[in-house]
Amino acid sequence: MLTMLGSQRQFCDGITRRETLKAGALSALGGFGLPQLLQAEQAREHVWSGKAKSVICLYLLGGAPWQDMYDMKPKASSDVRGEFHPIATNAPGIDVCEHLPLHTKWMDRSAIVRSINHRAGCHNCIPSYTGWEVPETDLSNLKETHPPSMGSVCEYLSGGRADSPAYVYMPCYLGWGQAIRRPGPTAGFLGSRFDPLYTECVPTIDNPPEDQYSPQPLRGMPYIPHTRLSGEMTVDRLSTRQTLLQKLDGERFRIDQQGRLGSFNRQEQRAWSLLTSSTVRDAFDLDKVDPQIRDRYTRTLFGQSALIARRLVEAGVRFINVTWDCYWERLKLQLHCWDTHSQNFQLLKKYNLPYLDAVYNALMQDLSDSGLLDETLVLVMSDFGRTPKINTNAGRDHWTFCYSMLFCGAGIKGGTVYGASDSQAAYPALNPVSTADVCSTIYQALGIDHEMPVYDKVGRPVAINHGGSPIREILA
Repeated sequence: MLTMLGSQRQFCDGITRRETLKAGALSALGGFGLPQLLQAEQAREHVWSGKAKSVICLYLLGGAPWQDMYDMKPKASSDVRGEFHPIATNAPGIDVCEHLPLHTKWMDRSAIVRSINHRAGCHNCIPSYTGWEVPETDLSNLKETHPPSMGSVCEYLSGGRADSPAYVYMPCYLGWGQAIRRPGPTAGFLGSRFDPLYTECVPTIDNPPEDQYSPQPLRGMPYIPHTRLSGEMTVDRLSTRQTLLQKLDGERFRIDQQGRLGSFNRQEQRAWSLLTSSTVRDAFDLDKVDPQIRDRYTRTLFGQSALIARRLVEAGVRFINVTWDCYWERLKLQLHCWDTHSQNFQLLKKYNLPYLDAVYNALMQDLSDSGLLDETLVLVMSDFGRTPKINTNAGRDHWTFCYSMLFCGAGIKGGTVYGASDSQAAYPALNPVSTADVCSTIYQALGIDHEMPVYDKVGRPVAINHGGSPIREILA
């Protein structure tokens, strides 16, 4: 027998790494190859040792204009500073936009990073979710070679259990509103087993808007697909059908455990587990929530998703993403988006900022009142920023060279600002921050070793920080 040297460290199933390597070397004889090795590696124990036990990420898709929100330039020329004015917050020296008044009472629990930048291209969400800053030309396709997102790393470290998802993505998959699948939030080369639990939604508008710059509230409610019983179907009858299906498909799943059939089997198991257990499923049942609380979150798709996110924290979910998507294709309107090439200030003033302010405040207040803010990291982030100068359509265009992000709650040193942009919010003037640094900071807050390797499809180790380092100046 060929013996491989390796660590004596045991996995949670009692198998040592040395024994696993020995078995892997005999793959030609015993059928235990790289996929099985990686599966055993995924089973290792992990301790969530950080101050943050969960993350809620409020993701503003399309490139938010941070210089009109958290990094205002009141002394710049009018074609740069825009129409809004800064207001003071409860943290000395930190200002925010006048249209974010509810933000002001939470800055003592928050940190603003004002010098984030990347060179991976506009509308590329891979850097913000993974820290990987390689340009991607195809932004409507998911590839197995993509790196895993932060949420998928949390799912990976939690064992990828079907009955207890560690990563939930709401209200729909990224890019749903534009009828494409944007890369970034997925598990990439870790395999679809560690993809998020995606919810689905059917957004609606009460009344057709007068024009595209006068948006109406976008209604809707995220729900877990494949977990609703219809007609006379009971859980017992469904259980009988599942047992029969498992017997019929058992051999096929054993043949291709690591391929698409295995992934489909897990999705089926996940839907079944969530249907027959109440912890995560009940978080989506907002009929049990005080109507006044629901009103505070706003009766919008984004607001109700954020409320569910808070309830998922109570259910023990590690990473919850709530995306403010773009709905150009689905609604046939260029509304409800942060990609503000035209009428930037009108859209922000009438819709985006008031709703973001209300939802953010309700979430922070809810977490604070329940004591969950001490163990929940709240993020307000985007895929990139917008140009320093205002264009001829009163909008701002794409800009990846300097933008901001808000960190709040668990693990964060409140009342802090890290980095600085120049006088026009064009380029970092102090302490440039990469998206790899951002992801490393989030891992650090969770107590995850940001240099931990995961393994790609051919077994090569890839550090989850992609060369980044935590921003220790904002960490408690």
